[in-house]
Amino acid sequence: MTLQDLYTALLIGGTVLLASIMAARTAHRIGLPSLLLFLAVGVLLGEDVIGLKFDDAALAQSLGTAALAVILVEGGLTTQWQGVRRLLLPAGVLATAGVAVSVVVTAAGAHFLLGMDWHLALLLGAIVSSTDAAAVFSVLRSLPLPQKVSGLLEAESGFNDAPTIILVLVFSTAAADLPGPAFVLGNVVYQLVVGGALGLAIGWIGVFGLRRIALPASGLYPLATVAFGIIAFAAAGAVNASGIIAAYLGGLVLGNAKLPHRAATRSFAEGAGWLAQIGLFVMLGLLVNPSELSSAVLPAVVVGLVLLLVARPISVFGCLLPFRMPWREKTFVSWAGLRGAVPIVLATFPIVGGVEGARSLLNIVFVLVVIFTLVQGPSLPAFARRLGLIRPGALNEVQVETAPLDVLDADLLTLTVPAGSRLQGVAVFELRLPPPTVVTLIVRDSTTVMPQRETVLRAGDELLLVTTPDVREAAERRLRAVGRHGRLARWLGETGDPATTPAGTAPDHPART
Repeated sequence: MTLQDLYTALLIGGTVLLASIMAARTAHRIGLPSLLLFLAVGVLLGEDVIGLKFDDAALAQSLGTAALAVILVEGGLTTQWQGVRRLLLPAGVLATAGVAVSVVVTAAGAHFLLGMDWHLALLLGAIVSSTDAAAVFSVLRSLPLPQKVSGLLEAESGFNDAPTIILVLVFSTAAADLPGPAFVLGNVVYQLVVGGALGLAIGWIGVFGLRRIALPASGLYPLATVAFGIIAFAAAGAVNASGIIAAYLGGLVLGNAKLPHRAATRSFAEGAGWLAQIGLFVMLGLLVNPSELSSAVLPAVVVGLVLLLVARPISVFGCLLPFRMPWREKTFVSWAGLRGAVPIVLATFPIVGGVEGARSLLNIVFVLVVIFTLVQGPSLPAFARRLGLIRPGALNEVQVETAPLDVLDADLLTLTVPAGSRLQGVAVFELRLPPPTVVTLIVRDSTTVMPQRETVLRAGDELLLVTTPDVREAAERRLRAVGRHGRLARWLGETGDPATTPAGTAPDHPART
């Protein structure tokens, strides 16, 4: 490659990156997972449109697996342990037994409805059985759902990639004879146990080291933190264990430890995760040829309907039967099982393994992901409201953003007083925020107001508050409580809990903690 070729490649790459970032903004505004527009960018660049040829399934598999590792490390780093710790058991059951049920039911549908032989049917069932972490994170974190529901979906999507990858690998290498259940179960148990143990161990080693080693520049801490997650992924893969579960658990340990420069680490991890998603989806869009997709539409719709309306509900309601969870929440969890990059990456495994008919599986999976993401993604807010999972007026409540100030061991909170909020007319001293929380600045009509005790809040006011990590949650609850019931919120029994049932909602509202 000449220097001029390098400049050309960088120009194209930078342009594609910026186009993908604009696509992410557009997708967010219309309520779609960004992956769809990233895939569209890849398809437009492909040989059927602009003419860029890319058909190396082995390279796509390798790069895709590496990108998934980065995405899952970022997912672990940004997952709140407090929100998922009580959900580990149901999430683990969904990620293992639920995956097995989905694989069998989906494979049966493909076999009996489409006449697909059992080997390809089981491969297809395994490929599409897992929910996608990137798609779930991008859509659900913008919805004001009960913590139990969003935490369960996030934990499941972080854990269930590992079992599905194991199943796809097993079926892809079994071109002649399908392995017995005992072999499959033993392989899954080994990979999950060893991969999980390595992820936790390397995460704890990273926490121990980063707390005690003074690095010469603050920008090195995010690099080191993400590096430990990648090491966990690679170490597990080196011993034929699950690198995916190791990467997620390693990131979970590191992200929930009190490490230096946590805000910078989180920002860096999110940027790396976005870069991995963009590269992954654009590459997968390049891998398919639109001219070959028309024949895959019917089987994709049939398999997708079996998965969405039969396999997923059976697995969710069956696996969550032992857990006390309202039927509304189970129904939403069933509908919110979004598919994304993981199935498309997994569809490259049988191609590399030389499985006959594997290319048609790739086309079916691609069409299935696109169609059902278009159906499920935009429908989630309305579906959640229909089930009563989004509280009336929740979108008008105070939305608090946090920016940790590591040096001062403090958090900066920001909020805007929404129209209709009971915060209007409340004086600063009547907020009665837990010490040492203070309102430091009010931005009103593009001007700054230095708050006094008697300063009365108005609709549209932007407040900046400084608090400490220990009382941040209490401060957020108090702000939320006053926003709901005004200065007398405490007397009215309002605690500001985001998962409690506000006055006026149905008594069987499932949002409980």
